[in-house]
Amino acid sequence: MGQAVVIVLASVAVFLFARTGVDAEARRACTPLCALRPDYAGQDRRAPDFDLPAVGGGRLRLSDHRGRVVVLNFWTKTCRPCLEELPSLATLAAATRGRADVVVLTVSTDESAEDAAATLRSVLGAEPAFATGIDPEGAIVTGKYGTKLYPETWIVDARGVIRARFDGPRDWSSAVVVDLVESVTHPLACQLSADRGQTTGPHAAICAELFPG
Repeated sequence: MGQAVVIVLASVAVFLFARTGVDAEARRACTPLCALRPDYAGQDRRAPDFDLPAVGGGRLRLSDHRGRVVVLNFWTKTCRPCLEELPSLATLAAATRGRADVVVLTVSTDESAEDAAATLRSVLGAEPAFATGIDPEGAIVTGKYGTKLYPETWIVDARGVIRARFDGPRDWSSAVVVDLVESVTHPLACQLSADRGQTTGPHAAICAELFPG
């Protein structure tokens, strides 16, 4: 009898230890997503592919970056918050430029590649570390992604699945953004969904606990 009790207690201890480890990992994966409060989060929508002319020549295709986490930003020169956000995107792009698992891309709805290039040089004072596609008719930005508010930023994982969308400007140079990208590259995903900023799912309680209100 005594030996059976010891075995049961040992099994319970192992279970609780493993569960604590899983809970800690879930908290680590969810914390940056909770902190940034995405307008959408999920794991069941594939990002529409696109093929656009790029600033500097060539083409910009989302599918060419499969296998990498993509930070995809939509902007236009007539949007002041877009222009104010671009330097932080450039900082993020420069910080992740040497990585094989992350890339920053932007798409401009301005009239031409030359127009977008001039705007980027004016705002950044240098050539950006990110590639920019041109979508003057909004066939991709509005037609495929449904964007109505600029700027808008999408986080697409290595499988091409949309993991988060942020409406409006953010500081993309902050450390929590790098943490978010890191969490998306890891196999254990945060089981969290968001729609219009309202979070649901198995890990939604983590957001409520860490960032109440």
